[in-house]
Amino acid sequence: MTARQQAILGLVVGEYTATATPVSSKAIVEAYGLGISSATVRNEMARLEESGYLTHPHTSAGRVPTDKGYRYFVERLLGETELPLAERRMIRHQFHQVRPEMDQWLKLSASVLAQAAQSVAWITAPSSTQRLFKHLELISIRDSLALVVSVLQGGTVKQRVLTLARSLSQEELSRMATHLNEHFDGLTADGVIDQLVRLAPLEAQVGELVAEMMRRSDGRARSEVYRDGLLNILQQPEFAEGQSARQVFGLLEESSFLEAILADALAPTRGGVQVIIGGEGPWEELNDCSLVLSRYGVSSHATGDLGVLGPTRMPYGRAISAVRYVSNLMSELIHELYGY
Repeated sequence: MTARQQAILGLVVGEYTATATPVSSKAIVEAYGLGISSATVRNEMARLEESGYLTHPHTSAGRVPTDKGYRYFVERLLGETELPLAERRMIRHQFHQVRPEMDQWLKLSASVLAQAAQSVAWITAPSSTQRLFKHLELISIRDSLALVVSVLQGGTVKQRVLTLARSLSQEELSRMATHLNEHFDGLTADGVIDQLVRLAPLEAQVGELVAEMMRRSDGRARSEVYRDGLLNILQQPEFAEGQSARQVFGLLEESSFLEAILADALAPTRGGVQVIIGGEGPWEELNDCSLVLSRYGVSSHATGDLGVLGPTRMPYGRAISAVRYVSNLMSELIHELYGY
């Protein structure tokens, strides 16, 4: 593709994204004053159409980008983009205004993404396939009964009542908890089990219960998904027809479909923001849609997924910038909150 064809493709994508109206050569010449004739632009647009980057809805219409055209724009023409500094500061301020709780951050993330990209946004709660030990408390109930309170990295709290082999005072239980915290810090359930041979019998009894609670938490699916911006889809001309909108809503509500997309697009071998345009790959159900996705969190500890979904006529620069910024911000907050 020549430099002039690249420039014209970029202008067509920008105009069509803004207006949802097929773009003519005359409109480009009048709007951007390229110093070339309308006929020259028309010829270049015809070549772009022959190469599969543009198409036209009907004979007399202007051109619109194809999925191939959008892909070329995203990968070759868009470059590195960022949200304006003032907007980034405002978003960061919003996060520090809400309570430092994961639920509040997740709701705000979905809202910020939906507003920034004018699309549907979602974020999954952070989770880990293997929970790591953080802290243990042992609280005397009566006689030989103790409450075992186990805190895992990521904020999960587990409680179980344990019948000890003999009665212990609260002072003794507290000393035991301090000793176990030193041995178990940052370990997986298997790591806790490995430590048991180094412990006294009563400590090993507590350690076995801690490992059991951790294993029950391991590998849980990300059941919580926070969504926002569904009304943004209804305002897009591509989804004015009820059937199209219902299809999009169905995709977002179908957890197995969403999980399959995330597992493929956000595989461990792929880093950073990922863009799925139209029905690329196996995702024919997304024919009229594009997704911008990213993983957030602290690798090997707690991670979640976030992204936006909109028409293929998406403002990719803003969507990618918003997803990247919120992903980085959420990663920072998780790191600060849990001390990873």
